[in-house]
Amino acid sequence: MKPPAQPGLLLVATRELRWMWRDRLALFLAIGVPLIAVAILAATFSNVVIRNLQVSVVDADRSPTSLVYVQAIASAPGVSVAHRSGDMTSAMHAVRSGEAIATVYIPENFERDLVAGRRPQIVVLYNRQYFTPGNSASAALSAGIAAATATLGPPGPSRGRSYAPGSLVVEQYVLTNPALNYAQFLLRAVLPHVLHVITAIAAGYAVGSEFSRRSRRAWLRAAGGSCLTALVGKLAPLFGIFLLMLAAEAGLIHGLFHVPFRGDSILMGAAAILLVAAYLSLGALLQLLTGNLALGMSLTAIICNPAFGFAGVGFPVLAMNGFARLWGDLLPLRWYIQILFDQAVRGLPPSSSVAPLLTLCALTSAAFALAWWRLRVVARTNPRRPTEPVAPEDRAPVSGIGGAMAAEWRRTLNDRGVFGLIVLAPVIYGILYPQPYLGQLLREIPIAIVDQDHTPLSRHITQIVDADEAVAVTVRADTLAEAQAALARREVFAILGIPADTERDILKGRPARLAAYVDSAYFLMFNRMLQGLSEAAGTVTSEIAARGARLDGSLARAALARSAPVEVVSQPLFNPTGGYASYVVPAAFVLILQQTLLLGSATVGGVAFEQAGSLGRRRRAGARTILGQALAHLLLVMPGVALYLIVLPRIYGFSTLGRLVDLFLLACPFVLSVSFLAQFVSVWFKRRETAVLLFIAASLPLFFMVGVSWPVEAIPDVIRSVSRIFPSTSAIDGLVRINQMGATLHDVRRDWLILWALTGIYGLLAILAARSANRGMAGDAR
Repeated sequence: MKPPAQPGLLLVATRELRWMWRDRLALFLAIGVPLIAVAILAATFSNVVIRNLQVSVVDADRSPTSLVYVQAIASAPGVSVAHRSGDMTSAMHAVRSGEAIATVYIPENFERDLVAGRRPQIVVLYNRQYFTPGNSASAALSAGIAAATATLGPPGPSRGRSYAPGSLVVEQYVLTNPALNYAQFLLRAVLPHVLHVITAIAAGYAVGSEFSRRSRRAWLRAAGGSCLTALVGKLAPLFGIFLLMLAAEAGLIHGLFHVPFRGDSILMGAAAILLVAAYLSLGALLQLLTGNLALGMSLTAIICNPAFGFAGVGFPVLAMNGFARLWGDLLPLRWYIQILFDQAVRGLPPSSSVAPLLTLCALTSAAFALAWWRLRVVARTNPRRPTEPVAPEDRAPVSGIGGAMAAEWRRTLNDRGVFGLIVLAPVIYGILYPQPYLGQLLREIPIAIVDQDHTPLSRHITQIVDADEAVAVTVRADTLAEAQAALARREVFAILGIPADTERDILKGRPARLAAYVDSAYFLMFNRMLQGLSEAAGTVTSEIAARGARLDGSLARAALARSAPVEVVSQPLFNPTGGYASYVVPAAFVLILQQTLLLGSATVGGVAFEQAGSLGRRRRAGARTILGQALAHLLLVMPGVALYLIVLPRIYGFSTLGRLVDLFLLACPFVLSVSFLAQFVSVWFKRRETAVLLFIAASLPLFFMVGVSWPVEAIPDVIRSVSRIFPSTSAIDGLVRINQMGATLHDVRRDWLILWALTGIYGLLAILAARSANRGMAGDAR
């Protein structure tokens, strides 16, 4: 006869693996959910180059010259002319409705003014509310217009002119990501974020289950009474699984997407080990502190879900407010991302990552030590199995739509977990989520200047660059090597080289080329630094061309007409200041509304089965009952809708151009469709925590599938079609266009109709699923 296993680490780990195999939900959470999320994200970013951004062209001149510009725009890489609008009204409708991301306006008499040397304007109006596609379209259109201007040659009156000074040309040298692969930038950061959420939730579920349906005493007995052995043994299987997941993600990025790894793999492996250990410890700690599975997982979600913003991926840490920096510094993900970008992207020496690695190690040790301490405290107390109060409506049947509404209201208000998800979570997220982005604009990004000319002109260039709000000259290096050392220490993020003979070339009438070495590890910083350097170079060029004349005078204008015969006016729409919070937060608010309602209302279905079994589920079935519950959810969520669409945008200073009637007419089918979706999926839930376990990691993949951050034109058709089954896709597009872009309900009628269709489909599915489940239970009873 085989002797019983001895208590210890191996017995605890074996017990955990057996439980995961029997539970299946835990196994699916640890393996299935991350694999599905990674597959969706990999497919979403499979088109690494942004192409076919739809633009509208208004050619009011209709001359051979204007036709040359239209053809050049149509040939520009990255954009496609979708509309030839007759006027600006129809062109703006195309932008507001999403049919175009930008509009190009060629005015009347363009050809005549060009020949006369009057420097006519071409106006590019681009939608910067959709940040990445809008900026990409603007850059592509400017390049296309510049190419068309170059083919025309100098205008007639300028031929044979006397001496004209040269101009400054900024030549960019992209560091760390020379192909400007946006997918490479995002995938590196997004995949660890998704995995860290799942890691913390999985650890919380493993520990929290000991307080609900498993035995805490048996757990400690398997460890021989050692709390350290109990904690390490429980987390060991998950540690191995998620470490393999991180390795698989690295293989996906560097293998499938052919993204180079430039740093130290051993140091990166150590950082990965610490990241997984940190969030396993954090998930366990929150469960041990609360002693309640649902509450502990809710706290885990509140801490982990917004961590992507606090990690400084989209909006850099140097531009965050004090609270966001402090909160971010307490998150292990923040330091892992810094190590990841320094090693994998920048290829810095390992010594540069020692400080963040030690910080990550300290946070991991603190989280594990606190979890161990709390387990020792819990082990000395008598186990108490928490019970949720049974609401009165679960003891007596209800009838009619009104009765179902009242019963759902009481369930929500009497259950702390559900009330927290549907009512309190939107308030907490509304305060916490926007904090990293409230700085809005990147200002005074530190750069280095290497002045090898040492002339009055080079010193003036340095002064003008330093005066631009985007950058600040913090290092004046004598050699490029000295500046590169400062770049490696993260003291600066770009280097502007002023070569010898710059002033001499200008005086000889030749273009002087300034070398800009720009760190592209973080795209927002990269674009902002290039903008600042280009603006400064343009200012100096205008001053040189004016040769002492007033910059707004006729001599300066004539000089500009000779050097740049066509003026390109690039005007952002709807988010004119380019505020990052104004771009990302309104869309995220809509997704938060979906996630909190989906989790909360689906949790109610699991609670009903936990409390009353098949009888509780049967009482939630029926068309009138399902409709009444959806109406109850609508009334419960409407304060959150008003908070996110009316109150907070005004507090945070976001644009609010839409009519309230249009907003609420679009919000109604959105909320109803989410409610019906939640009721449909919850038919099969037997536990309150199932909804959180299955859907908590879906928020970030859904955000990128919408087309706000990553253009819809770059998303594969299959992923784009699948994303439409989630109400948030149409709701984000429609509500953002109404509230931030001033669109009408007519402009977004496609999104509105899709939401009503989803409402009908999910409502019907909820009714059919409930009836099918009830028939199955009745058959089992017989």
